[in-house]
Amino acid sequence: MPTQPYPQALHDLLETMSWLSPQERYQVLIDYADAFEPVPPDIAQPPYPDENLVPHCESRAYVWTLEEPDQHRLRCYFAVENPQGLTARAMARILQEICAQAPAWQVAHLPDDLPQQLFGQRLSMGRTLGLNAMVARVKAAAQRHVASCPHCQAQAQTAA
Repeated sequence: MPTQPYPQALHDLLETMSWLSPQERYQVLIDYADAFEPVPPDIAQPPYPDENLVPHCESRAYVWTLEEPDQHRLRCYFAVENPQGLTARAMARILQEICAQAPAWQVAHLPDDLPQQLFGQRLSMGRTLGLNAMVARVKAAAQRHVASCPHCQAQAQTAA
């Protein structure tokens, strides 16, 4: 359990997923993957820079985060080069939605085991490493924002 509350969008998703059968859960994740929107060309274009490459990701995912300081939020953008990268696309879409709806101080406290909570414990080690690295990249960007934002620091302390 994190020391800070989950973003509401994540709490709702995890609650929904907990009630679904494995087959229904996979369908929800397929729907998220189908809704994935790749990084817009004004943010990045191939070939993507290596510094944005998510380590250990079998699908060759890339992540960009941009701060929206007035709203205390992050915008997350992803590219997934493997067209069969269903789990990477689903995770990217979920992270995009969470970042769009939650303040950075909540995103900074996403659970480390988020991929396992969403996809179940049957993920291969390679997929688990890549999906965990996607979450870690987004969390790190949120943590950097919080470290430089007195408003977010105060919100996080109030919620603690």
